[in-house]
Amino acid sequence: MPMSTTTSLDRRRFLAVSAGTALAATGLSACAGTAGNSTGGSGSGKTTLTVMTVQNEWDKKALKAAEEALGMNLNVIIWDPTKLNAMLAAKNPPDVVRGFGATETPYFAARGLMTDLDSYFAKSSVLKASDLDPVNDVWRYDGKKQGAGPRYGMAKDYSQDSMFWYRTDLFEAAKLDLPSATEPISYDEWLDLGKSLVKRRLGKVKVYGLNATGMGVFPQLMGMTASAGGSLFAEDLATVDFSSPEALKALQWYLDYAKADIGPSVTNPNPDGWDGPTYQANRMAMSCNGYWFGGLIGGDPKLAAVSRFAPAPQLGSHRVSSCFGATGFWIPRDAKNKEASWKFFEWYFGGKPAQERAASGWGIPSLTSLRSKMPQTSAFQKQAFQVQEQELPHFSVLSFTPYAQQAALEGVLTKVLPGALKSGTSAGKVADTLNSRMNEQLAQGKELVG
Repeated sequence: MPMSTTTSLDRRRFLAVSAGTALAATGLSACAGTAGNSTGGSGSGKTTLTVMTVQNEWDKKALKAAEEALGMNLNVIIWDPTKLNAMLAAKNPPDVVRGFGATETPYFAARGLMTDLDSYFAKSSVLKASDLDPVNDVWRYDGKKQGAGPRYGMAKDYSQDSMFWYRTDLFEAAKLDLPSATEPISYDEWLDLGKSLVKRRLGKVKVYGLNATGMGVFPQLMGMTASAGGSLFAEDLATVDFSSPEALKALQWYLDYAKADIGPSVTNPNPDGWDGPTYQANRMAMSCNGYWFGGLIGGDPKLAAVSRFAPAPQLGSHRVSSCFGATGFWIPRDAKNKEASWKFFEWYFGGKPAQERAASGWGIPSLTSLRSKMPQTSAFQKQAFQVQEQELPHFSVLSFTPYAQQAALEGVLTKVLPGALKSGTSAGKVADTLNSRMNEQLAQGKELVG
């Protein structure tokens, strides 16, 4: 789900954009085995499974190894939401689709477009429900809320996305105490740190003190509101209310953050596109990204030596540390090769690929039995693992609405907030505008779902 081009390039867009502009626009196969389609076999007599995913999922060598392991041909279509919607409407979807469980499951499940996988999990000796990390509950939807009901997909790995990384060298240069590895700081304390760490030259930011929204502004506001004891969505998920005391507190914080100009925001996006190169180049002191970001940091020993991981900041007394991605795969209801798709699931989520991902440090494995494979060799890896282990009990599912996609709600934010910040509009009036525009979209979505 790509974000607005006015926001920083988060993990979602990093993966999506890496697919290549031309291929994403056309939806043509980026790398495929023996020619074939999802409805039948190929000249070799093997089943051909059509997988919609990002281009960097496999290189040619890895794709060939995957086909050999599965005993089938893989026809890879570059992930593109427009093409996916067209294929779903034509009832000729890919066999397996990459997606974001935390924000997409309610939307597609409410429209009857996903396959209920409960019976597959029940009979599987590889993927057992008892072995699933709780994060996989974001791939469940009971028709009213997320986190309960049938399972419609599975996460390949995940992170608690409001946690943050920081550079000890920049803290030491600013003569600031390092954040606690066990106790979360408040959002106000986090903002103050960002203001103390930012570096400017000739009125322009040269070193960001903080990036507060690694996975998008809307999910971050959801988490902040929950931490304050409220909910951005109404109980039926059909409306938002930025005017509630808890949501207004979260909105005011973001407006203060953007006004301070200490990090990427809707008014001043990161020219690098995402945090990776900025953090690596010593131009970002704190980065709001989950455990997965450590995979990038760990690849550079010098960077790892000055990097630490910290718990998610909290806006109130309700400690919340959620996942806003839970990237994985799902099987469309009208997919033609469901048994082959499940074979792919067992291999990808429970076989060698899952074991390699767990050991890479690029995310927490979604099977609890693989958690012991998370890297814990270096001092950097040990610190990150310990902080992550202490954070796990505070995970919770924040139900996303079935009536709109995140990109649409982010779009409202990127249209409303820049003007409001420029004019100095009060948080209360901004909340009223957001309520009006978002609730109009949600009402249209509810009418379509029925």
